Amino acid sequence: MAAAEARHRARIEERLRELGAPIPDESAVELPTWLRLQASLAPLHRVLARMEAAEQDEITGGYKRLTGDAETDQLFASIRAEEQSHARSLRGMRESVPPPPAATASPAQARLDRILGRERWHRTGAGWISGAIYGANDGLAAVFGIVSGVSGATGGSNLVLTAGLAGAVASGLSMATGAFLAERSEGEVGAANLEQERREILEHPEEEREELSLFYQLKGIDKKAADLLAEKLSEDPDAMLKVLAAEELGGSAEGAGNPVQAAVAAGISTFLGAMIPVIPFFWLRGSVGVLVAAAVSLVAHFLVGAAKSLFTLRSWWAAGLEMTLAGVIVGGVTYVGGLLFQGH
Repeated sequence: MAAAEARHRARIEERLRELGAPIPDESAVELPTWLRLQASLAPLHRVLARMEAAEQDEITGGYKRLTGDAETDQLFASIRAEEQSHARSLRGMRESVPPPPAATASPAQARLDRILGRERWHRTGAGWISGAIYGANDGLAAVFGIVSGVSGATGGSNLVLTAGLAGAVASGLSMATGAFLAERSEGEVGAANLEQERREILEHPEEEREELSLFYQLKGIDKKAADLLAEKLSEDPDAMLKVLAAEELGGSAEGAGNPVQAAVAAGISTFLGAMIPVIPFFWLRGSVGVLVAAAVSLVAHFLVGAAKSLFTLRSWWAAGLEMTLAGVIVGGVTYVGGLLFQGH
């Protein structure tokens, strides 16, 4: 695809020379820093989806518009056909291959599906990273609502600082304990899965050997060689367990993450995010404190939303504005609610 794009560039530059038009300076064109970060940090399927969308934009956009020059339009039509091929290639890379219908499924796949269909004890779980990524977002939104509501009810008194600190600590501890328990539960489920797989090997060795052989066959190994590999591995139950667990459990046989690490990451990120709307009230009170806290919090909302676009591949300003709007709604509703409770 890269070579094809290079050919497109060469053909377009050749046509520009024929028309006597200037050719853009290559050194003046570079990928923006934000896009480079997105390409490095975002999940692969989202990067491929963005590339596919860009290909479709080229197909339906610049390459499809008529210029009035027959040779140029013919050149664009030729490039458009190749871009359509690129889009199909990207779509194939991005989309998972659907399971074949029963009538056309390979014998190995059909047999493996029947075996795995009886083993319904497999489970999966989420990692701790999501807790750390969204912890700051959750803490910021929750405590901003607390600060806004108490500010509306008290006019920005000392109670705002007290309530905000309590909310920040509670949010951080809640997220930390939740992450700890979730990670430990995932580890327990992984250990239970591994022990169940061990029992399967001991109780049904023939079926597990066949299952392993079928996995190898689906990777392109012929049946005779796959059976031989499975037979060889079955001589070492521990080695067979590792291979089967990796195939069936998606690597969960290696164990879950560290619950303490998950708790620390989630708790700290949540607490730091929650402290942002509280900090101004260490020095300010009344309306000034409320306005400064609101301004700081909304700026933080925008920055958090923009940072999340590194992973979602959305436009940074759109993601930031969306998060800011959410902050305005949370702050506005809770502040009005606080005003309603003044004097109660």
